[in-house]
Amino acid sequence: MPCLNEAETVETCVRKAIACMKEHGIDGEVVIADNGSTDGSQQLARDAGARVVHIEAKGYGNALIGGIRAARGRYVIMGDADDSYDFTALMPFVEQLRDGADLVMGNRFKGGIAPGAMPPLHRYLGNPVLSFVGRLFFPSKIGDFHCGLRGFRRDSILKLGLQTGGMEFASEMVVKATLQGLDVREVPTTLSPDGRSRPPHLRSWRDGWRHLRFLLLYSPRWLFFIPGLAMMIVGLLASAALVTGPVTIGALAFDVDTLVGTAALVVIGFQAVLFALFTKVYAAEEGFLPEDKRVRRLVDIMTLEKGLIIGGLLALAGLAGLVASLFHWQVNNFGELNPRWSLRLVVPSATALIMSFQTIFAALFISILGIRRTRETPTDVAASAAEEAAEAVRRDEAEEKKTAQATPDTPAAR
Repeated sequence: MPCLNEAETVETCVRKAIACMKEHGIDGEVVIADNGSTDGSQQLARDAGARVVHIEAKGYGNALIGGIRAARGRYVIMGDADDSYDFTALMPFVEQLRDGADLVMGNRFKGGIAPGAMPPLHRYLGNPVLSFVGRLFFPSKIGDFHCGLRGFRRDSILKLGLQTGGMEFASEMVVKATLQGLDVREVPTTLSPDGRSRPPHLRSWRDGWRHLRFLLLYSPRWLFFIPGLAMMIVGLLASAALVTGPVTIGALAFDVDTLVGTAALVVIGFQAVLFALFTKVYAAEEGFLPEDKRVRRLVDIMTLEKGLIIGGLLALAGLAGLVASLFHWQVNNFGELNPRWSLRLVVPSATALIMSFQTIFAALFISILGIRRTRETPTDVAASAAEEAAEAVRRDEAEEKKTAQATPDTPAAR
């Protein structure tokens, strides 16, 4: 249980959890991850039978990961120390864990939310929207991404390398567990009004944004690729229609000014798609995200040489268009041109030239990202240590032999 000034409720929570374990014959402990309480919460928790560990780094996520590391059990059930969750009804979580689940999430919307337990903003907007975004961005079926009551295998969660220190820790656990292919399940749970007289630590808009930001940053597909691809398609279709002449829709007339805008849309969309590719390759190489087989196949197919060729062809097309525009200018005796027609040649040519350099730079950058660093495995380390030890023995034997040869053969020596 993460704890920061929960003197009013922490003792009740600890006693409920201990009673539940005793009732069902569970060999366990209650760990209070104290984040710097100044109201005596620590001693109250100890008196109730808990083990208190001090977590210096501030934040909900920091307190939880510190408590998880300090826990001694095979399974861990985490929950807030504000008496809003029912610690006497933990067996559904335990049963799922014993059945092989890696992470068991509580679902407050299925189990029941008591009147006044959750603000309307969170109940009808914040939690449903963020949970929907989580299910949309990631292959997850979890209906309540932010339930604070959840159980998991300690070793499975520690292997995820959770890093966020704030409230977004709740999303990070679900997202990384899903991406790593862990067995994630859900059980109904209840939520009651907390027993505190002070306001909660949660800040609706700040923490909601932190959750949304995390979901976006861990999904390059929705952050970069899908918006970029949509902009490229719209920009290309609109540009193709405007290159041949003005387009009129009802009373609206679209001409070269719109063509400049659609060309910019193509360039921006292309950049976004490239950023999605960069992010996927980098995140997979560094272990932040699991490797995407489709991206890996694309990178294997689109080698540096092919990228340079495609970029070169785009550059030739752009230069050819610019040369054609110079001939068009010559035909008009290098005088004033009608921009309504000259820009129809210059804008697509400049766009192709810009995209050619983007393609070349992208091919070079992806090749740099793909340079694999040598990582020593435990076997490599052991083999290296064995070789060093053998070399040390050989050196010692050589030194002893050299010393023996230099020592005079005397009766005393015999």
